Amino acid sequence: MDKRAGQEIFIVKASGERERFSEAKLRLSLEKSSAPPKVVEDIVNHILGELREGMTTSEIYRHAFSLLKNYHPPLAARYNLKRAIMELGPEGYLFERFVGELLKSKGFKVEMGRPVEGFCVTHEVDVAGEKNDYHIMVECKFHNSPGSKSDVKVALYVQARFEDIERKWRAQPGHGQKFHEAWLVTNTKLTSDAIRYGTCIGMKVIGWNYPNEESLQNLIEKSGLHPLTCLTTLNNSQKRQLLNQGAILCKDLVGKTELLKSVGVSQQNISKVAREIDELCQKPTLSF
Repeated sequence: MDKRAGQEIFIVKASGERERFSEAKLRLSLEKSSAPPKVVEDIVNHILGELREGMTTSEIYRHAFSLLKNYHPPLAARYNLKRAIMELGPEGYLFERFVGELLKSKGFKVEMGRPVEGFCVTHEVDVAGEKNDYHIMVECKFHNSPGSKSDVKVALYVQARFEDIERKWRAQPGHGQKFHEAWLVTNTKLTSDAIRYGTCIGMKVIGWNYPNEESLQNLIEKSGLHPLTCLTTLNNSQKRQLLNQGAILCKDLVGKTELLKSVGVSQQNISKVAREIDELCQKPTLSF
């Protein structure tokens, strides 16, 4: 339990719920950005000095983000990852493409928006993946507002689609591709019932922070496939124009000087964008 000046401080989450301020949570989120220990300590102390009863988590986030950006932009970009994913909205199509890219990085061949015949109706599968003759159907649940959660109704919906497709395949073997597993991938938290149901039924569920080793956040960090919306060296208009032109990942911008110029990035800023991408997105598993 964290206290300031001997008193508990309650803050307001995006959902409107009140919770005790946790210095440990703040510290962990900063550490995940790869900020050096001294920087983490300085920012935590700064936030503690500004903390007040009823402060929102968004205010705390914006303050920490600003301090990180002043210190080193790529750290702020990593800290901004969850919100950067939300900025792929408002529709869910770009998130589906992003999930497809993550699956490719894990060795899957993917097909987007594939219509698949079920026993009762035809279903459009967000992402169909195949690896070593193992086929998965992936339902992507996108939220573009902080505080949202994917509940058990979403998991039930995914399972119903999977079972309808499976029933058709059993009734008419070989009519189309058999799926071996259903996945639910969301950019927010999963409710405990959604996790419990997925585990019980054999569905792979991936949320922002679940499961620990293969959460969406960890998959992004391990793959180095950061969305271009992370970048602090581009403004919102430039990001949206780039998304509209088909770019989605930071690595999609590598060497694309003319593309960056076409959305209004100056030559001087292009070099800044390149440096941020190089530090933020290059990982041993990627080759630019």
